[in-house]
Amino acid sequence: MLSSKSIKGRLIATVVISQALLAAGLLFAGVFYTHRRLVATLDAALQSRGMSVAALVRYTEDASGNVYFDNTLMPRSLDPAHPDFFEVWTERSGLLTRSSNWPAGLEVPAGPDHHWDLTLGNVPYRVSRVSHVPVLDREEGQSFRPQALTIVYAAPLIRVQEQVWATGVFIALASLVLLGATFLLALYGIRRGLMPLQRLAEQAALVSAHNWELRLPPDAEETAELRPLTQSMVTMLARLERSFVQQREFMGNAAHELKTPVAVLKSTLQSLLHRPRSSEEYRAGVQESLEDLERLERLLQWMLRLARAEQWAHGALRRDLELIDVTATCEEAVERIRSLAQSRRTTIHLATNGKVLLRADPEDLQLVWLNLLENAVRYSPEGGVVEVAVTRKDGGPARIIFEDHGVGIPPQDLPHVFERFYRGDPSRTRATGGFGLGLAIAKALVEAYGGTITAENAPRQGTRMTVELPLNGSN
Repeated sequence: MLSSKSIKGRLIATVVISQALLAAGLLFAGVFYTHRRLVATLDAALQSRGMSVAALVRYTEDASGNVYFDNTLMPRSLDPAHPDFFEVWTERSGLLTRSSNWPAGLEVPAGPDHHWDLTLGNVPYRVSRVSHVPVLDREEGQSFRPQALTIVYAAPLIRVQEQVWATGVFIALASLVLLGATFLLALYGIRRGLMPLQRLAEQAALVSAHNWELRLPPDAEETAELRPLTQSMVTMLARLERSFVQQREFMGNAAHELKTPVAVLKSTLQSLLHRPRSSEEYRAGVQESLEDLERLERLLQWMLRLARAEQWAHGALRRDLELIDVTATCEEAVERIRSLAQSRRTTIHLATNGKVLLRADPEDLQLVWLNLLENAVRYSPEGGVVEVAVTRKDGGPARIIFEDHGVGIPPQDLPHVFERFYRGDPSRTRATGGFGLGLAIAKALVEAYGGTITAENAPRQGTRMTVELPLNGSN
């Protein structure tokens, strides 16, 4: 039995219901039209029989009146089991004649010619009233004083109902046959139409952590309705593969980064215990161990900050933020990096055009600016200039640009500069304090505020980092 949540079941049910409604509509329309046509035919027959009755009225002059009815030539009833009945009358002479089976107590309503239905003894009848009918038969040589006849003629509707019923049964049986054929055809067509989706599901089931390739069946690629799904699946798998590889590389890089200070610390302590040493040697060894521990602590703090930033960017953390000035956070970051810039005789130029208000944590933004400024200062030649610009347009995002005049970033490294533990420059080693997490943290924090960060080589020599933050009406 098909599940209520089955696409195949829903499609088949939709087709069957629509065809059933169509069959019901055809049945109603066919019965209604047949009934109308048969009743119209019966009305014409009743009017014709009424005129036949009128032809039996003869005109003569005698003591009782001037018209009489010859009932020896009466037309035969349409249904012998339920004979017709009629009456004839004139305005001058009144009731002229009526059939012997005329229902007792039946009064004909006055009014224009019309047709109506009535039921006598559970037998339905159709009644026709025809007025202003002249007397067609009169004796020769007599003066004729014209009178208008009114004929009321009634015939049973049983045969009409039987024909309508037979028509309805025929249409119903034909509709059931067509409905069954439609169901089988729909079942075949839907199964055949869903076959590409089934093959696609079979291929998707083969995707794993060791095989990220999705081999699309040809019929799935050629199906217009499946094309958005296949494209989305390919894009999703590419992102999952990239995330999986990044996660695996992150674990390897993190283990490598943690292993080195731990190994150095272990080696230092083992060397201290290898033989007796003086207090100065112990002090020097402990001092080296503390430096390694500090480096290990900084690495753990950076990793924790990156994890929190990514959790917030994905909506896993909730924070209450205040309205701050982005320009003020840039100015404070410039002051905090001033000592490093002075040690390299580098000048930092900050250009602003007023306050730029944004709901954010100032420490988050300062951490982003510090990472970008540190990279710009370290990659600028000694005595160089680092330019920082804070701008915004009415109704647009805030844009913060950091530009140095160093050697720039090799083109092959540009797509990877924001990856975790990525160090394109071999000079950025543990000796300079670089972990390869600064730009990754900056990217995660910027994206947490709904912004973007891009890296490009400046038209002149150097690198340009551009951060855009949506203000969202904060101003």
